[in-house]
Amino acid sequence: MKNCELCSTPGGELIWQSALCRVVRIEDADYPGFCRVILNRHIKELSDLLPADREHLMTVVFAVEEAIREVMRPDKINLASLGNMTPHVHWHVIPRFKRDRHFPNPIWGQSRRESLPQVLDPSVASALKTAVQRRLNQGEQVFAL
Repeated sequence: MKNCELCSTPGGELIWQSALCRVVRIEDADYPGFCRVILNRHIKELSDLLPADREHLMTVVFAVEEAIREVMRPDKINLASLGNMTPHVHWHVIPRFKRDRHFPNPIWGQSRRESLPQVLDPSVASALKTAVQRRLNQGEQVFAL
């Protein structure tokens, strides 16, 4: 699709990819460690995928959640697949902390406190990438970046 941001750009810093989907890390000063799992082809709804592709996609989402929990130790993980602004199958995997700007509200809701912008330490970013790749490269024919 010509106007789809997720078809025309990686959608973030590419940290893992298979034939079906990719995992990217989003630079967000309010939510360091924010990742997306993005389908590699333009499909608007999860129900348009074959069951095996849905299962594979969700396996990736859960592996990213586990990696974020291991490396970042958030108070909570938010998973979201909205697609109202970008109608392309993708999942947001967002580490949440009680001190973050919106907690306990969704990150797209009304903020609860002053923003405390953070830069993800390069060593944490590297550890997160390694943790995602370790989980997803086990037993799969994929390439690691």
